[in-house]
Amino acid sequence: MGDSKLILCCFIACILFLGVNGENPYRYITWKVTYGDIYPLGVKQQGILINGQFPGPHIDAVTNDNLIISVYNYLNEPFLISWNGVQQRRNSWQDGVSGTNCPIRPGKNFTYVLQVKDQIGSFYYFPSLLFHKAAGGYGAIRIWSRPKIPVPFPSPAGDFTVLAGDWYKTNHYVLRRLLDSGHNLPFPDGLLINGRGWNGYTFTVDPGRTYRFRVSNVGLTTSINFRIQGHKLKLIEVEGSHTLQNTYTSFDIHLGQSCSFLVTADQIPQDYYVVASTRFTRRVLTTTAVLHYSNSKRGVSGPVPGAPTIQIAPSVMQARSIRWNLTASGPRPNPQGSYHYGLITPSRTIMLSNSAPYINGKQRYAVNSVSYVPADTPLKIADYFKISGVFNLGSIPTWPPSGSNAYFQTSVMAANFREYVEIVFQNWEDTVQSWHIDGYSFFVVGMNGGQWTPASRSSYNLRDTVARCTTQVYPRSWTAIYMALDNVGMWNIRSENWARQYLGQQFYLRVYSPANSWRDELPIPKNALLCGRARGRHTRPF
Repeated sequence: MGDSKLILCCFIACILFLGVNGENPYRYITWKVTYGDIYPLGVKQQGILINGQFPGPHIDAVTNDNLIISVYNYLNEPFLISWNGVQQRRNSWQDGVSGTNCPIRPGKNFTYVLQVKDQIGSFYYFPSLLFHKAAGGYGAIRIWSRPKIPVPFPSPAGDFTVLAGDWYKTNHYVLRRLLDSGHNLPFPDGLLINGRGWNGYTFTVDPGRTYRFRVSNVGLTTSINFRIQGHKLKLIEVEGSHTLQNTYTSFDIHLGQSCSFLVTADQIPQDYYVVASTRFTRRVLTTTAVLHYSNSKRGVSGPVPGAPTIQIAPSVMQARSIRWNLTASGPRPNPQGSYHYGLITPSRTIMLSNSAPYINGKQRYAVNSVSYVPADTPLKIADYFKISGVFNLGSIPTWPPSGSNAYFQTSVMAANFREYVEIVFQNWEDTVQSWHIDGYSFFVVGMNGGQWTPASRSSYNLRDTVARCTTQVYPRSWTAIYMALDNVGMWNIRSENWARQYLGQQFYLRVYSPANSWRDELPIPKNALLCGRARGRHTRPF
């Protein structure tokens, strides 16, 4: 009788699981990750290619699609791919960072099984280990709305991806050694658009038609400004949120951020500059691509259009102008504004303060005085097998300690499923910070200069701020977010400045449910790689 009950329970559990995933399409993708020679700034470098491409191939999916991505690692180093902005609902097992996954060893493969559950919008993937991001290995993710879900703009004539960001001529392993020796990175050598330097990429348009440009800052160290000579940028989406359709002549995109614009080819038929330049840097780097009218007989001409450089105030004003489109449908048919985030009182406030300490004479970066060091076993796997000594909950304070020296720790913060929290990012440094939270989309309710206090809440936008997964914090300023902890798992909170992330400006948020139910979290994958102190254990039989 006991065996029959167990079989029945397993059968019901499978039916429940398949009811969520089985009716949605499956897309099968195979990637071979190799080294290859690339020349993005005219100098031969060792790049990381996916199926021989730099940048890697696009991932196109529709809301709720299941993605089966088999990754074969032909590098001579361990490798992982992570999915910037894909929320991995109930499934941090697939997040692809060192705290959730064992690396794919050289010559081996791993198959990610993930679902773009209740998401639309523009995102990207990237290699998360060993500073591989400085060698490429990144590509675009485009999640389309289901056919019956209306979008708040006419179907564009074309859909273009712009992967822009700073770049170094130095190979990634040399940059990594520099960081490991306790030094910071030098200033970047240039900027790329879709893996190419000056005028190296062309977008072809027909006169009078409107196109969607999905722009992501995939760089390592700098914010960028994006613009197209003579054309307006109509903002329509930010990291999966439909926005009010404000028009801009240029737009700041901080590290790790993605957004979409509609651009109408309404100028005299010729070629125009598509421009990316660094923001908040004394020395300004610029690169261009080409917007080519299909009937153009004239190449790009005139000066490259300018944009703000080190000025903070215009960027703050622009950031505050980004608003949620309350009447538009998101991934579901109900309006985005039907979720009244501003009417919910947070259960607690967490303040995160970044710093740049020297520890043992070497440059490090820290959050609340804790500089993260990876464990020998992924935190999520250690948590599942209840392996002691890998990490401790509460190993990072929820408020910046006063007068505390920075120290090393495998930092994990505890949180409960279905909490609603306020997080304040406090930045006392003279550089712009960019923060990302895996597994979530949050509401950027406020930002301002100086020290955050409870009185700062009077300036919050509690009606129509945008929901996104990456936010900037201006120098000597704060940014506040509201976030519903509705996704059980082990989630990385990190700086998108890749040197700062590599040297410790990150930690993990363990969102816990005591129910131990597939309703709250999917089980460990059968094919999960096991390493460190989990080596020799077993995942599950089915």
